[in-house]
Amino acid sequence: MGGDHGPSVVVPALEIAAKSLPDVRFLLHGDEAALNAELARAPAARAVSTVVHTDKAIASDEKPAQAMRRGKGSSLWNAVETIRSGQAVACVSAGNTGALMAISKLILRMSADLERPAIVASWPTMKGVSAVLDVGANVESDAEQLVEFAIMGAAFHHAVHGSKRPTVGILNVGSEDQKGHEEVREAHRILQDSPHFDFDYRGFVEGTDIAYGTVDVVVTDGFTGNVALKTAEGLARFFGNEIKATLTAGPLAMLGALIASGSLKKMKRRLDPGRVNGGPLLGLNGIVVKSHGGADANGFASAIRVAVDLARSDFTAEIDRNLKRLTAEKDKAAKDDGAPGAETQGAAE
Repeated sequence: MGGDHGPSVVVPALEIAAKSLPDVRFLLHGDEAALNAELARAPAARAVSTVVHTDKAIASDEKPAQAMRRGKGSSLWNAVETIRSGQAVACVSAGNTGALMAISKLILRMSADLERPAIVASWPTMKGVSAVLDVGANVESDAEQLVEFAIMGAAFHHAVHGSKRPTVGILNVGSEDQKGHEEVREAHRILQDSPHFDFDYRGFVEGTDIAYGTVDVVVTDGFTGNVALKTAEGLARFFGNEIKATLTAGPLAMLGALIASGSLKKMKRRLDPGRVNGGPLLGLNGIVVKSHGGADANGFASAIRVAVDLARSDFTAEIDRNLKRLTAEKDKAAKDDGAPGAETQGAAE
């Protein structure tokens, strides 16, 4: 029931997904009359869907605290609850981001040894698709949280985009070790000193490296990540409008556009945000995927595909393995620091 369009986009998206994912079943939480009206026009979706009625929905402008107080029994709450109850393996929503994050964290809780969830975005690049996180869940992040984001982002890229050993970088104002604030420098040190992860840490990257695809996973705090994401989306729309205006400026331009129509369509598909729509809330005890509120049916179907790919992967096991390696490194460092003679040696040096 969430997003800009509700069932009029979600059900057609299920029709697309049902044809490419024949072994997947869906629970649709929301107004039964509205959902059944759309399902009547979507036979493939209707055959694999069960409607779970509720007339309660969370508005797009509700604050997270308000949504948690009055959200029980809403379509969003009920959808997340099915993961905890075992009725579903993943939840996909285009609804209120803050409410989805707060309710998911309340119902599912955080995975062991993880402090905060993060939202990851799949970002088209010159080399394919990179994962960028966090893009909005946490305004500020300390060094240990940035390291956790690296672990979660690498597991996501491996599961959804197929990288065998993802490359990871921390977003910074320069590539030199002394650049940036204390938190990014400390996260950089931790990742450099922990060589046993299931990914390849490449150090600092800059803003231009995101579009170049220099690394598979770009790690940053939610404030910076969200600003970067919204800036990129705005630029994509700007260039799209400029190209359209240029190619319709006169007869010769329109003739050129007709000749190049195949290539232009290919470029449009490449830059379409819906093609990589679907940002999982990483770190929870369950799979929750946030779709853009304005996504069309193809975009929402893409978010469904992300949820299915995560459910079929060893995503959570990979995160657990790397968190255990991180903990082992910390324990070893603490033990070395507390070894007899450590203080005397340090003072002499």
